Amino acid sequence: MKQTQEISNFFYSQYFADGLRITIGCICPIMVCAALGEFAIGTNISLGALLVGLSDTPGAPTHRRVGMLSCALFCIFTHIVTISFNSNFVLMAIVIGILSFFYSMFAVFNARAATVGSMCILMMLLNVDNIYTFKEELYFLLFFIIGASWYMFISMSITQARPYRLAQQELSESIRHVADFIRLKASFYQINQDYEANYLKIIEKQIAVNEHQENVRDLLFQSKRAIKDTTNIGRFLTLVFADIVDLYEQSLTTHYDYNSIRETYGHTGVLSKFNFILIKMSGELDHLAYKLNANKYPKPLYDFSQDIEDLKIATSQVEKEYGLNTMPLKKVIVNIRDMLNLINNIYNYSQLKSTEVLKEEINESSKFVRKDKINWQKLKDNLSLNSSVFRHALRMSIALSGTFVLMYYLPYGEMGSFWVLLTILVILKPGFGLTKERNLQRLLGTLIGGVVGAIILLTIHDEILRFGLMLFFFLTAYSLFRVNYIVAVVFMTPYVLIMLSFTGINTFDVAQERIIDTFIGGAIAFLSSYIIFPNWESFQIKDNMRALLIANYNYFGQSFKMLSDAVIPVTQYKLARKEVYITSANMASTFQRLLTEPKWRQKSTKEVNRFVILNHIFSSYSATLLTQLNMTKTENLTNEHVKTLKKTLGTMEKTIESIEVENPKEIDNIDANSCVDLGISDSEESKLITDQLQFLNKISSDLQKTTSEILFKEDLKIT
Repeated sequence: MKQTQEISNFFYSQYFADGLRITIGCICPIMVCAALGEFAIGTNISLGALLVGLSDTPGAPTHRRVGMLSCALFCIFTHIVTISFNSNFVLMAIVIGILSFFYSMFAVFNARAATVGSMCILMMLLNVDNIYTFKEELYFLLFFIIGASWYMFISMSITQARPYRLAQQELSESIRHVADFIRLKASFYQINQDYEANYLKIIEKQIAVNEHQENVRDLLFQSKRAIKDTTNIGRFLTLVFADIVDLYEQSLTTHYDYNSIRETYGHTGVLSKFNFILIKMSGELDHLAYKLNANKYPKPLYDFSQDIEDLKIATSQVEKEYGLNTMPLKKVIVNIRDMLNLINNIYNYSQLKSTEVLKEEINESSKFVRKDKINWQKLKDNLSLNSSVFRHALRMSIALSGTFVLMYYLPYGEMGSFWVLLTILVILKPGFGLTKERNLQRLLGTLIGGVVGAIILLTIHDEILRFGLMLFFFLTAYSLFRVNYIVAVVFMTPYVLIMLSFTGINTFDVAQERIIDTFIGGAIAFLSSYIIFPNWESFQIKDNMRALLIANYNYFGQSFKMLSDAVIPVTQYKLARKEVYITSANMASTFQRLLTEPKWRQKSTKEVNRFVILNHIFSSYSATLLTQLNMTKTENLTNEHVKTLKKTLGTMEKTIESIEVENPKEIDNIDANSCVDLGISDSEESKLITDQLQFLNKISSDLQKTTSEILFKEDLKIT
């Protein structure tokens, strides 16, 4: 049942929808034109649909329209420039270098602009060897524009007909990742679980959760229709998303010193019950995500009321039989109950005839949305070797133009230079680690796909069956590009071979050449990332460390405001929380890429690993503390708490100031003197807050020590 649901979930997903949209846009023109005996025309129309389709990444409808239109216009410009100079080898080499640099710099704006730039470089590479007459060039542009317009018509028509479908699919994917996150948190209640390894998995999962939540915000809050539509579906999705974000926050607040919890309660057997209910909750979220993805109103899968009662009884028994203080376990139960209430709220929304979202909530939500406006000042600011994008643009420019010159002087096939250049474009990424990973995936995928394609061509001679397989491979490949790149390449390679078999070309010779081209292009891309303005992750590590520490400082600092007379707006608190998520994801990504770099660059990986884990523990404990302070009564708070808070913040300030970077972001120092005067308390609640604060203070000291070790080793590496 689980496997069947996973398969059907994929067919409901945005990934399959993207693949189907591109397949319809690209294959229909070829089929129609081939039936009319104009296969070449269909290919040109399909090219326009493909390039614009690949630039149609998820996002708000307005951003998608602008992205597709920009892609079409820049591709037309690129084609005209390329055709104007490709008859002169020297000029063409210069043009390749200039255009490659220019379009690679689009990455400074946003991911959508980077994709548009890649499509424009691809358009250039497709035409480096083609010589057109003026009439042929006009026809090519006409057919390209028809293909681009055809795809935009399909894409926007689907959006118009089902305006919330993309948001629904992205929200479903977001919920699935939150479920995985809770499943990983449940592992902390397993006695034999590797503590540190599980932390790394959790941090990696946070990256995915943050990415998908950002996408949902773009899709929901950039569209006024999602709020004003009388069908209520936009409001329903908005309310569900708000509760899922809060649920994710609650899952972070169920964080304690798990080593201590295992040592204290491990022998009682009670922890297995916490593990069970969290696993069960993640299954409920998977069910909710599946129903949303299938465009069905969800109904509860489980009743958790008895599970909560069992937890309470088991905790009470531990207190009676073992004489242990079970306050931490009771707090976890409260958090789990709050998470279940949020899930119940979501199910209740689906039963209501009308769902209302306050206008103020929508206005506040706009503060959380990424601004995708093109800022030309960012381009100017990145025209420096200190910029990773600038270094990548130079590397791409030199690699492509240099390879073009190399291929010109080598006795290579007519299309050989194109495939080598295409491989470089696809594989070469801003960081060494990403390039290395993509290189291996491309090579392995091409080899496997080549074998699969050869077997099909040797055993299947029926053209209709081959055409059906070609459609299947195309659809599957473009459905999986954002899910699993290596599998996508495996499916794309036999598609290309089957397509070429219809043209009468010796397919096996082509397959052999393409594999060789892939190896050559991969080798050039790998060497380029290693020797041409290499962008090692250690270059970025100080900036990411400082940004993460500042985010944690500001988030933890909300506790001071809770102890003062000032009222903290919910939006201010949530913005501080969101910044922690983003900077944590950036730091974790940097660390993951650092591990793929050459060993001689990995002198501080152990310390960076510890830094990432300590920051995650600090932010999770901060979330727990803030929730605790928000719920506790004033009489449970003491001046000793304030002292520990001040000490922790002071340590964080010193740690941040120790990291010297160019153009540092200034710290907004928190006024600790605004706290109200508090007395003393001996309550269990007060003791729990004391324990939490002391642990946070210890983590801040560990962070300071680990940061010093990283800075020392990085300075040694530079010198």
